[in-house]
Amino acid sequence: MNRSSHLGAVLDRLRVDAVACHAAAVAAVEPGRRVRARLADAGGMLVLRCPHGNPVATHAGPVVLVGAGKASVAMARAAAAVVGPRLRAGCVLAPPGTTVRAIGPVTVAAAGHPVPDAAGEAATRHLLDVVRGAPRDTLVVALLSGGASAMLVAPASGCTLADKQALTAALLAAGAEIAALNCIRKHCSGVKGGGLARAAAGAAGVWALVLSDVVGDDLATIASGPTVADPTTFADATTHVQRHLSPAAIPPAIAAHLARGRAGAVSETVKPGDPVLARVRTVLVGGNRDAVAAAAEVAAARGYATTTLAEPLVGDAAAAARLMTERLRTLPRDRPVALVAGGETTVRVVPGGTGGRSQHLALAAVTALAGEPAVLLAAGTDGVDGPTDAAGACVDGETLVRAAAVGRDVPRALALTDSHPVLAATGDLLRTGPTGTNVADLVVTLRAAC
Repeated sequence: MNRSSHLGAVLDRLRVDAVACHAAAVAAVEPGRRVRARLADAGGMLVLRCPHGNPVATHAGPVVLVGAGKASVAMARAAAAVVGPRLRAGCVLAPPGTTVRAIGPVTVAAAGHPVPDAAGEAATRHLLDVVRGAPRDTLVVALLSGGASAMLVAPASGCTLADKQALTAALLAAGAEIAALNCIRKHCSGVKGGGLARAAAGAAGVWALVLSDVVGDDLATIASGPTVADPTTFADATTHVQRHLSPAAIPPAIAAHLARGRAGAVSETVKPGDPVLARVRTVLVGGNRDAVAAAAEVAAARGYATTTLAEPLVGDAAAAARLMTERLRTLPRDRPVALVAGGETTVRVVPGGTGGRSQHLALAAVTALAGEPAVLLAAGTDGVDGPTDAAGACVDGETLVRAAAVGRDVPRALALTDSHPVLAATGDLLRTGPTGTNVADLVVTLRAAC
């Protein structure tokens, strides 16, 4: 995007720097690197390390490897290399479009995301068979990352895949936040909410390595907590469903299952103190804060006075855009400045609109940025923003003018949650392709001295 005006030249430089910040954020949470920092071989003994580097568990026997999520294949390759000849079997679920190639004795299967599919249901059955079949001397190593909640599909008794598909699609369209969505998923599943730990009760133990896509890194929310205790209840799940959906939008089998759970006729998810957790170790290998820190480091190295938002961006994407642009106004204008934030916002989708939460956030910022020597990049670390071909967008002080020049109405597009066509027309989409990792979203705002 070469422009002859002085402002255009400034914006081009800012755009290059913003994209570099995003690339550094993604590189900082490369899954293999993160796994190797927690899992190691020490003289023939497999060692699990906590985030501070101290050993938390060791194992000398056979291993089976399972996993799910957008980063699962890269995590599995790294783990398999560390485990070496101890590896006996395994099953990893990966996003659609993944090259399905076995990792030694570990099968790799594509599974639907964000709405579950039949392939994910079949692969989850195989994964659970591997876990349940692990002998007493065999360790289960579970590799979990963002996207696993959708990919791991084991409908609760009385519910079907079609029920879960309808429920998930309705909740996503309603803009349900991830904590609410995963609470509901856990109470309609046989694998989430500690279900994987239950399935592994006959093994030597479970080590779960988790790459977080959740704000706050709550292990009970990431991937819907297959290996940890769940503090939520059937009553909580019912409250979330009723808050986001009308009664007509709730599949009858789901409503009946939740009612049975509230009545005590269905077992709750795994709770703190459950014996199945005694031999389970779950460690965080990385998350959004690591990505934000890496982006901020690059901004500072490129000469920007850099501020990192202490609180993550959550809630409405347009409100997050206002927060970022209003905060930018408070920063000094006599030097280049950077404002870096991470998190996961939401958008209540209007039927027919095309885009994603990062694109919506970026488009919501263009009016405030108009005429400014500034850019705002909002993008997913996974390289995918909603059901589109973009990771997000990088808008600037001339985006509003470009939109008008091609006949695009920004306020109308925001009202219709139809950000993608506008940003495609203005040349502001950021397309990276799937990155193989997933730690939620990054927002970088840069402004030149003025």
